[in-house]
Amino acid sequence: MKFKLFIVVILLSYSNLFSQDSNFNVELNYPLPIDDNFIGRNYNGIIEAGLRYRFVNTSILNVGIALNSGVLKNTNSDNEIGIDVTVVSVQPRVFAELDIEALPSFHPSVALGYSYMNFKSKNFSDTSVEDANTLDSKNGFNFNFGIAYDITKTLFIQAQYDFVKLTVNNGVPNTRYNTEVNMLKLGLGYRL
Repeated sequence: MKFKLFIVVILLSYSNLFSQDSNFNVELNYPLPIDDNFIGRNYNGIIEAGLRYRFVNTSILNVGIALNSGVLKNTNSDNEIGIDVTVVSVQPRVFAELDIEALPSFHPSVALGYSYMNFKSKNFSDTSVEDANTLDSKNGFNFNFGIAYDITKTLFIQAQYDFVKLTVNNGVPNTRYNTEVNMLKLGLGYRL
């Protein structure tokens, strides 16, 4: 595993030699639920990975597409009903990123997209439950804004805020608690 990680770091380090001013970047974030709702009360962030591609580059604005995928976890020791739940989210988006001449190391951005959240349940502590492995999906509109700060020409740190407005299934109350997800994401990125 350490060898594979070493190879990835070496390849990323040398990618700049072959692609000057590439339009791609990769990022790793820590997703932190920050609201009093069903996600904020019950789940902890594990990791999120993302890829961005800029297809419009001007002196002040970059526009592109992004794809992020993250994992949240709730173990049966963390909740009252005794169940392990893993949430895997996928977020395709369109983004716009500013290049401010007076602040060349700062890059604020906004993004619009859609979020797909898959909830995988297992390990029910109640042994009377026959089907202990279940899968549920929720999805909805996603709004994101953030800021990145360049550490070097290729390496940056970032903070992002995500708002997701989920649709609810029949029988689930259409309340803010059940439909609005707020996340703070802190991470590190690398321009390829």
